[in-house]
Amino acid sequence: MQTMKRFLDWSDYENAGMGDAYADIPKAGGDFAKAVAVCINSRQCEDKGKKGVMCPSFRVTDDPALSTGGRVRLLKAALNSDDPDGALGDAELARAMDLCVACKGCKRECENEVDMAMIKLEYLAQRNHHRGLSSRGHLFASLPQWLHQRPWMRRLPAVVNRLGPLGTPMRRLLGLANAPLPEPSVRPFTSPAPESSSAQESTGEVVLFVDTFSREFEPGIAESALRLLRAAGYQVEVVGDRDGEASERPLCCGRTWLGQGMVDEARAEAERVLNVLKPHLQAGRAIVGLEPSCLLTFRDEYRLLDLGEEAGALAEKALLLEEFLAKEIQAKRLKLEWTLPAEGLPPILIHGHCHQKAVGAMRSVRKLLKSIKGLKFEFIDASCCGMAGSFGLEAEHREISQEMAEGALMPALRERPDAQLIANGFSCRHQIRTLGDDRPVHLVELLARLLPEHTGIER
Repeated sequence: MQTMKRFLDWSDYENAGMGDAYADIPKAGGDFAKAVAVCINSRQCEDKGKKGVMCPSFRVTDDPALSTGGRVRLLKAALNSDDPDGALGDAELARAMDLCVACKGCKRECENEVDMAMIKLEYLAQRNHHRGLSSRGHLFASLPQWLHQRPWMRRLPAVVNRLGPLGTPMRRLLGLANAPLPEPSVRPFTSPAPESSSAQESTGEVVLFVDTFSREFEPGIAESALRLLRAAGYQVEVVGDRDGEASERPLCCGRTWLGQGMVDEARAEAERVLNVLKPHLQAGRAIVGLEPSCLLTFRDEYRLLDLGEEAGALAEKALLLEEFLAKEIQAKRLKLEWTLPAEGLPPILIHGHCHQKAVGAMRSVRKLLKSIKGLKFEFIDASCCGMAGSFGLEAEHREISQEMAEGALMPALRERPDAQLIANGFSCRHQIRTLGDDRPVHLVELLARLLPEHTGIER
């Protein structure tokens, strides 16, 4: 039996299945194999009648191999083979893992909390180690780098989008779907000068982490967050944003690298983040983020990157904006006045990002919105939107990506053309827009519009 190289730290699973005769731990893979064996084959993940997220690709295909349990069965077979490295390249397993969108629904909804998103990350790292990564994969993974280091490339998505049929050869060359690409903003976010505020006036100190997507594509989200937090009396330290005077690249959580299975590169990004956040963590400040897939990387993926105690400290302090505000409401520290239009607001529909749902953050959204008198809102009961990072932009995935969106999300939106739409995920908003609905905004953008006018940021 060959020893299989592992790219993530699976030591949390060291004792998983020990003494359990039914764990069926595969022969190869060490603690990674134990993480796979957490599945007890109850086939709960194949019950489409249950509400929830998992598993988006199974929901639209009815193919058991595309359920969480189905992927586990294929992985176990590979790890039990005489050549596990070779068996991980099996075509059926490759298809099943390729169509996993890493929604993390299984981690919340599976009775044994199988973490298929993390398992897929190890699988991708294994595949890259043996076969390398495609040019398209490198392009998506290195997005934060080329946005900063190759400014001329910022115009490419807009050029491709406007070429129409003339852009088909370029799309085919890169394996891109015939769908609009996200376009970087011509004016990325840069934080304004710190506000002067005495300790007596301050509600507290908070760190706002501005992720790549908010910074480079939708800077209005970061601006709204800063405006909201300052209006509530917090002293805000912004990290991750662009500094026009500095040559160093802005911070990135490493999400784009992780999405392509490039663990070493993601770890390097994580180390940069931890180095900057270390003094804030030592001071006990909350680290607040806007993009679910990015902020929750601090709480989830970082724990498998072997980053030491500081990663654990960050996981404890990292909060989505809605989680932070809900906690402050609970502690009776939030000092905000809301101004609803005299004519009222239309009803609000809320689509949760899969990772928001996986950590239970939708409860915080509910608590926050219920604190605003006169606001009417409801949650959309839907699985993944189907964009899932770059998944819905890849030619071979576009059709199933759209099927995921049409399962429940898009029909629910078409039934309520009068409603405002909240979607905190960058990928979610982009998917909805590519399918013809331009309503989605981040929750913080709505909240900022409900503040008194004098709380705006001078830029």
